[in-house]
Amino acid sequence: MMILAGDVGGTSTRLGLFKRGEGNQMISVSEQQYDSQKAETFEHLVVDFKDKILQNQNLNEDEKKIGVACFGIAGPIKKHADGKNYVEMTNVPHWPMIEEDHLSRLLHHVKVNIINDMPAICYGIQVLSDQDVLILNSGKPQVGNQALIAAGTGLGEAMLYWDGKEYHPCPSEGGHSDFAPRKKKEIKLLRYLQQRFPQVSYEQIISGSGLVRIYEFLRDRGYGQESETWKERLEEAKPTSDIEEDQRPAMISEAGMKNEDALCTQALNLFVSLYGAEAGNLALKYLAFNGVYIGGGIAPKILEKLRDGTFIKNFTAKEGKFAQQNAEIPVKVILNSKVGLLGAAWYAAKPPNF
Repeated sequence: MMILAGDVGGTSTRLGLFKRGEGNQMISVSEQQYDSQKAETFEHLVVDFKDKILQNQNLNEDEKKIGVACFGIAGPIKKHADGKNYVEMTNVPHWPMIEEDHLSRLLHHVKVNIINDMPAICYGIQVLSDQDVLILNSGKPQVGNQALIAAGTGLGEAMLYWDGKEYHPCPSEGGHSDFAPRKKKEIKLLRYLQQRFPQVSYEQIISGSGLVRIYEFLRDRGYGQESETWKERLEEAKPTSDIEEDQRPAMISEAGMKNEDALCTQALNLFVSLYGAEAGNLALKYLAFNGVYIGGGIAPKILEKLRDGTFIKNFTAKEGKFAQQNAEIPVKVILNSKVGLLGAAWYAAKPPNF
């Protein structure tokens, strides 16, 4: 029986056809990546991928038969009165509601599960190899909970609760909790953003668009001079519609990594320090003694900056004995960009689905 899995985010959607191997191994048969913002609906992507499977001459008839499906979706999962799950995408507002029943009908009434994208990554963590992660802090791991924080289009947070036998993902909307500044510059950042937003959350700062906001704050509050050349480059890269991808976060992070622009370097430094601080908050809230995983699309692109000590310095900057407690917690960056897709496939293959 073949497994259809999806990792559905605000920027891109990955769909994949898998079969189960030995143990936790998920064997990829066919995959396709889509631009979420340019798609009319998620259902259009599912139908397109299903058609590509049927037209694939390299697959035999058994490999074209989908037996079960699971989609990890960036948004809070809710239930209808009949108990069926549905979700409204957080960062793709033009998509209509995504419903399990509707997807099941599109796939000829196979079993369909929709889960939050953070639990999908949590399940994917269970199938990662040592080569799929980069250790930022070895720590002194203890048996217990783990945590996940993932910055990309938005900011996702989740706990992996340890029941003594296995891990259970607990999703949250913690990325939308109120931003808590710690230093004078961060207080000024909060006040700056309060002029633009009625509430200032961590996601508005620790995300792709958040990096741009940090850059604008440093520029507008006189922390550095913006060159005319850089000003023009950023203006040209500014998206002109909701479906156009914003290229500015990548530009700022790349220039900051290479120290090509002083403002960009400052912005990246502040971004990483705040990222580390919030990861440390998460470790305390969830008692993540067995590790904190850094997921999302941003971390793999700024690995050298994450490794320079800024992240861990702020991760451990807590009051009293809790600084040492966090220092003993392993911190790992997820390098495998398909972790959410693998996690959705792994969840679909679990009994009683499989």
